[in-house]
Amino acid sequence: MSNETTHQPSEQSLALFLQDNDADKLTDILVEALYEAFRILEDEIRPETLH
Repeated sequence: MSNETTHQPSEQSLALFLQDNDADKLTDILVEALYEAFRILEDEIRPETLH
């Protein structure tokens, strides 16, 4: 397993969403987290290249 830390939306970002009720901001945060999760999964399942 990778030593990378997972990126999660900060409590401050979620609080701002709830305060402003701005769904676009929350969507951007969630999409960014999803892309990061897919990138990590891709790195984990990619076979090592032999030279």
